[in-house]
Amino acid sequence: MTEIPENYIEFLYWIKEKTESFWNKTSENSSNSLIGEEWIRGARWIGLTENEIDKVEAKYSIQFMPEHREFLKILHTIDRKEEIKYTENFEENAKIRIEKRSFFYNWMEDEDIAARFQWPVETLLEDIVGVNSVWLKSWGPVPDSDEEKKKIFMKWYNEAPKLIPVTGHRFLVSDLHLKDRPILSLIGSDIIVYGWNFRHYLLHELEHYLNLNELVYDDQDKCYYPENRKELKEIYEFEWNNAQGRDIPYWKEMILLWTSGWSSFGLEYPHQDNAIVQPIMKTYTPEDIKNEQKLFNGRT
Repeated sequence: MTEIPENYIEFLYWIKEKTESFWNKTSENSSNSLIGEEWIRGARWIGLTENEIDKVEAKYSIQFMPEHREFLKILHTIDRKEEIKYTENFEENAKIRIEKRSFFYNWMEDEDIAARFQWPVETLLEDIVGVNSVWLKSWGPVPDSDEEKKKIFMKWYNEAPKLIPVTGHRFLVSDLHLKDRPILSLIGSDIIVYGWNFRHYLLHELEHYLNLNELVYDDQDKCYYPENRKELKEIYEFEWNNAQGRDIPYWKEMILLWTSGWSSFGLEYPHQDNAIVQPIMKTYTPEDIKNEQKLFNGRT
């Protein structure tokens, strides 16, 4: 049985050993059908020195939280990037472009990190003055002008705990006063808690590469599905069961604005008409705004 270390430093080294071992597996050298994608075969983590982390903090005028700093020292990112092919339109002869994407941000090389600091504020503003008409109850009456909406939002945003990019649209809530600093998955106002601490988050983000799933045969569907192993299930259940009493200053209200955020806090959304499937809807809607199913803003 896999034993997931409780000590955070030991846990990070365990992550390193388990993932690198998994990435070395191929169909030829492993009887396990769960193997990594071809692009990541043989990957290795490349950590940062204390001096390098200090330089990053100075460059971006930030302070990494202690757990994030330890992650950067031991793991940080891997020694390769995934190549994402895409076209700018759907025309038959559209030019194929290639984007090289870091596994986790490479703070020494990635040029787009500065832009990722702006991602939360930019995508939130799109939802506030756009079709989703996002407005928090704590902000008071909805102003008539977009400029006044932006002014109220920016005051709130600048007072809220800062968000530090981790990878993609995952952000660490940077607040030394919090016992557990969660990692949020954020696309505009559609926000969920992806991990209540860095340990919980890394298990969630890397569970496939940690080989913490097993294939279970479904008699009804006549096929195999991946299922979390018992030890991982217990950690997930512990974190979610303890989520109800937790708070994230400022951000909790935004997270609970949409039904998608309720399970993050271990809360059961009050289903309308006892519906089993609940669309992503606002949980608070000012009187002059319709409560409509969420329309994503198209940014990833």
